[in-house]
Amino acid sequence: MTHVFQFSRRLCPPVLLRIFSASALCLALIAGSATAQDIDRGEIEKIVREYILQNPEIIAEALTELDRREREAAEAARLQALNDSADVLFNSTRQVVMGNPEGSVTLVEFFDYNCGYCKRAYGDMMKLIEGDPDLKVVLKEFPVLGQGSVEAAQVAVAVNSVAPDKYGEFHETLLLSRGQANRASALKAALETGIEEDKLLAAMETEEAGLTIEEVYTIANRLGLTGTPSYVVGNEVVMGAVGYDQLRNKLDAMKNCGQTTC
Repeated sequence: MTHVFQFSRRLCPPVLLRIFSASALCLALIAGSATAQDIDRGEIEKIVREYILQNPEIIAEALTELDRREREAAEAARLQALNDSADVLFNSTRQVVMGNPEGSVTLVEFFDYNCGYCKRAYGDMMKLIEGDPDLKVVLKEFPVLGQGSVEAAQVAVAVNSVAPDKYGEFHETLLLSRGQANRASALKAALETGIEEDKLLAAMETEEAGLTIEEVYTIANRLGLTGTPSYVVGNEVVMGAVGYDQLRNKLDAMKNCGQTTC
């Protein structure tokens, strides 16, 4: 039974404690005529030890069940966060909207200009927009990859403020450019669209950029987002660049069934 102890040593103390405590309680309850007062701590530990040695599979079963319950709890918390944040998530005055602003189905994307996976996923998003005139896409600036990302996001917010009609061009230019996205590269991409530099710099001096990014950080924290790209479709959070097909399937299901799976 050496492998049992080797496996046990790899478990964190809280997990072992929960397994042992649950086992001790169950065994104490089925100990026949013995009462809690009749069984001291040493006897309980001996019974638990012998039971686990005879039935080592219960450790794996317990961990599987624990994992299932934790996933369910996390999903329930995320769903509640989605419900609580729905208005600012889908209808914030600070967000960028692409596609059909009045579309019946909405895809929210959290992105970072220095995220390689976001660059690859851009083609998926444009394909979704081009193939579905009823799709509304909401972009959330979520700079998580360093100071350069924060600077680029600040410029992007200013672009959307002074020339929202040029944001799409700016966004594509900066996102698909090579090298580090930062203040300099973002300003270069913005000026290439024809935006007046004075207006852009003035917009960057306001507090709007900070408020916009802080708003996104708050939503992301509630939803448990840790990286980019991340998406929201209906009542589901989708982590990572899952590709066109998965996103298309979820959007179609939302149209046909009112949820991301039919």
